[in-house]
Amino acid sequence: MELWDYRPDVYDRGHALDLVGYHVQATDGKIGSVDEATYEVGESYVIVDTGPWIFGKKVLLPARLITNIDPQERNVFVSRTKAEIKDAPEFDAAQFKETEYRTRVGDYYGRFPG
Repeated sequence: MELWDYRPDVYDRGHALDLVGYHVQATDGKIGSVDEATYEVGESYVIVDTGPWIFGKKVLLPARLITNIDPQERNVFVSRTKAEIKDAPEFDAAQFKETEYRTRVGDYYGRFPG
């Protein structure tokens, strides 16, 4: 499975939605909110603003980590814990579209099952 593509069942439900502002739910609770989302084939992601939970850090989450979208409650569910997201490489606005940065982020998330 490609890390930077949405799961087919999630994409079918979410591609027409603007996910900005949705709450991001890790496997063990709320971690923040979606600051930006894309639907580019092979390059899809969400940028999560973790807010005060970990002092306003932003992280890039590959689209494949999204397991469900609930438009009624405005929730995006991801397959990682709060600690895994907290320890992820910090979002780098200057480099996040570069292959090397994406590889580092992908390698980090690829270490965890799920």
